[in-house]
Formats: sequence, structure tokens, C-alpha cells
Amino acid sequence: MIARGKGLPRVHSFAPIADENAEVLILGSMPGRASLDAGQYYAHRQNAFWRILCELLRIDPSSAYEVRAQALKSARIALWDVLQSCTREGSLDAAIERDTQIANDFRSFFDAHEQIRRVFFNGATAEACFTRHVMPEIEKRAIRYVRLPSTSPAHASMSFEQKLEGWRRALS
Repeated sequence: MIARGKGLPRVHSFAPIADENAEVLILGSMPGRASLDAGQYYAHRQNAFWRILCELLRIDPSSAYEVRAQALKSARIALWDVLQSCTREGSLDAAIERDTQIANDFRSFFDAHEQIRRVFFNGATAEACFTRHVMPEIEKRAIRYVRLPSTSPAHASMSFEQKLEGWRRALS
């Protein structure tokens, strides 16, 4: 969702894809314009997220969004974004205005998903936002936090195969 007011547009993230059996949480920073327009996580056709996850979960990447989302749940993987809202022009994480960031309610999320033991950040911005906004607010839990290579097309310094291998090692 995109809300316009003074200055840059305020963008809002989606509800998580998760169920009570989740053991892994994958976090992005904030959906880009293509995702916001589609109402779906990682909707930009050049973002490698779904291509990687479909490869790892052995599902057809041309499956409907709802099928892919259900496959994540079946694999005990939850998907969300660190930020609930922020102001940003365009889609790049680098354009997120730092002083406008509002994090999602992770205390309630982790209370409702007590089995989560691994949190993976889809890139450096997700990790930085979580460290800044969330870590000081949540109780210490037995959770392992790992930054993975960003699946964004803006992260072109790594090939798809390198990204896939990084994600494969982490999720296995």
C-alpha cells in the first residue's frame, strides 16, 4: 500500500505469510513498487526470491502466488518484512528514509510463533533495520540470525547460482 502526503510517499508492508508451525522466518526490508502494486511479496519479475525458493522447495515457479505461499508454510517457513512502514521514493532500499522507519510488531509475532529458531535476512538493509529497531525491543530468544545474499536485481554483484548456493546452505 502506498499513502501520499507531504514529501515522499509512505509505503506499508503486508501481513506475514506464516502459520503456527513456522520454524524459520525470512525477512525483507520493505516491498518494492512492483510488489506493492501486485499485493504480493517479491513480485518484481527480476527478483530471484521465488526462483530460489521454488528451486529449494522443488515447486513449479510458475505456480500461482497462493500455491507458493502455501509451500512456504508447508516447509515451516514464514515470510515478512522488518518494516511496517516508511517513506521511500521508488523501490530501492537505499531510498528508505531512516527517520521514517516503523518496524512491525515482532514481540507479538515471536510470541505467536514460538517455534522459530532461525531468522534469515534477505540482504543487508533488512538486517540493519532489524538490528536497529527490533533487537532492542524483544526479549533474548534462542534464535540464530543470518544475513543471506539479497535476491534483489539491484544486488547484481552475485550471480543467481551464487545466491542460490548461499540460500541452499542456510536453509538446509
